[in-house]
Amino acid sequence: MSSIRLFILSSFDEFGPMHGHLLRSIAEKMKVPLWTDISVGAVYGAMKRLAAEGLLRETGREQEGKRPTRQVYEITAEGRRVLDRLRREGLSEIWFKPDPFDLALTRMDAKTQKNLPQIIARRLEAMKAILAERRRIGAEAKAHAGLAKQWVLKHAEYRLEAEIRYLNDLLKAAGEIAAEKRKG
Repeated sequence: MSSIRLFILSSFDEFGPMHGHLLRSIAEKMKVPLWTDISVGAVYGAMKRLAAEGLLRETGREQEGKRPTRQVYEITAEGRRVLDRLRREGLSEIWFKPDPFDLALTRMDAKTQKNLPQIIARRLEAMKAILAERRRIGAEAKAHAGLAKQWVLKHAEYRLEAEIRYLNDLLKAAGEIAAEKRKG
């Protein structure tokens, strides 16, 4: 399942023909990096790949003032078929990726192990700050976001809250972990 493909194709399906700059503006306005794994800067390259695959097609070019000429694209019938599949996959597939933090926790050297309580405390504070920022953004978005987007933002909050609970519990055990002798 490719988030960027789903975003681009669904944007063309919803908004109609457009150029890459407009799509990038839509992504920035929707703040997609906050609730997806999409980098706004990757939109242009992904659009070109989708066009090469026949999922988008160039419909013309436009130029505003002295700005460079921009290629305008639209979604194709094949692009709509792929979009339908991506929507189904996105709603049905479960993505659970291991966090590199867990590997690092099991592979500490003596110095890191000694400093583990402080490391975890800093990570915990950073997670709390991220959650506070997400809540702030969610509160701002609530006024003009649809119900689905409100739940998407809430999903990120729930995941961060779970991580904070885990880190609080891990912090309680950090001294014991730090004192544990490494087994070779």
